[in-house]
Amino acid sequence: MRLLNHPVQLAPLLILAAFFGIDACIACDGPAAAAASNKARYDQFRIYRVFLETDEQVGIMQQLENRSDSYQFMGHARQPNQNLSIMVAPQKIAEITDLMDRFRIQGQVLLYNIQELIDAQELTVMPKGTAPEQFDWTHYFHLDTIHKWLDLQASKYPELLTVIPLQASYERNLIKGVKLSAKPGNTAVFVECGIHAREWISPAVCTYILNQLLTSQAPEIRDLATNFDWFFFPVVNPDGYKYTFDADRFWRKNRRPYGLCRGVDLNRNFESNWNGIGASSDPCAYDFAGGSAASEPETQVIQNFVKQNAQSARIRTYFSMHSYSQLIMFPYGYTTDRVDNYADLVAIGERGSEAIRNTHGKQYLAGAMIETIYPSSGDSVDWAYAECGVPVAYTFELRGPPESTNMFILPAEEIVPTGEETLAAYVAMLGEARKLGYYDGVAEKGEL
Repeated sequence: MRLLNHPVQLAPLLILAAFFGIDACIACDGPAAAAASNKARYDQFRIYRVFLETDEQVGIMQQLENRSDSYQFMGHARQPNQNLSIMVAPQKIAEITDLMDRFRIQGQVLLYNIQELIDAQELTVMPKGTAPEQFDWTHYFHLDTIHKWLDLQASKYPELLTVIPLQASYERNLIKGVKLSAKPGNTAVFVECGIHAREWISPAVCTYILNQLLTSQAPEIRDLATNFDWFFFPVVNPDGYKYTFDADRFWRKNRRPYGLCRGVDLNRNFESNWNGIGASSDPCAYDFAGGSAASEPETQVIQNFVKQNAQSARIRTYFSMHSYSQLIMFPYGYTTDRVDNYADLVAIGERGSEAIRNTHGKQYLAGAMIETIYPSSGDSVDWAYAECGVPVAYTFELRGPPESTNMFILPAEEIVPTGEETLAAYVAMLGEARKLGYYDGVAEKGEL
């Protein structure tokens, strides 16, 4: 099997295949051919879901994360009575089994072979160069097609849409967005998607909602499209997003080099308690906060745009779309201190959760970020709330649940239902915020 990885040694195999009348692609099939493409594979990688009951068990998991790159932690081990999902490389399966037995860590295997999930999703990815007219919500699309689809919509709805091409990313890819505005004087909603590269459902839901605002005749959707301005940025981490298609499906960060490692977690790089709790100063860590606050070009252009438009465009709502865990979260991520309008944000979030539950029955938990998921610093929603005075600010973690076996590899057949329930949440949350007076007048309730 190993011989197939070497191009010089592969040639005799192809000659033999031709001699015996065998289709040459048979000799190239399977994992060996995929390895020759230099694309990361996750054959026999497992997902474990463990429950940490004691301080000793928490310490064991912390050591494991710090000492080995053969484990990918979905969150960090922080305290007893905590669930944790861990991706385990095949050569470490015996080790994790032994550790769980020795230290009496309860848990289960959620998924036995991650590559099977990736391969299944790959069948629903449209090829590079797909025309924007073929864009839909039953497939996943490359960055270029998403951008061309935005351009196409702007040409179809010139009275409503304006394309916003922000400065280039580290690898010189545009961060492209659009503004939807039906009439002057509206309050605005800023929708940030795709900041974590592997969370493909985020850009898909972002474009789904934009399309519904443009085309739906449902009265509640027409109300949103007419009486709010909208800023949509489907992929604010274009370098990382491209890399998940071309090289590593599980890549999270941007692609800027830092020594031997690459990438900054852009949602730890904003100027909000930068590099505090829930962020790492290790360039090789998945939640590396960067060289300094707003060190990354992607962070800088989003910060600059929101700062410049928060007051003039009346951006009063900020939605940051992520996956997975089924959560609707508001500030803060780095402190248990409650924001001034905590009770209102709880009420608005609960309206969203209720709307989602009433759409397809999915259970979403609403609450402050540090109370619902885990501590984090330098994230975009905390920054928009505290630094730009955006009083209605939420991070969504979309499908599936915390114990999901799909994780970031959500099947394309779930794009539409996820979009439907998220749009229902938008309707309910903006309606509740409107009822509470957040969009009335110039000096609005919740002014920070």
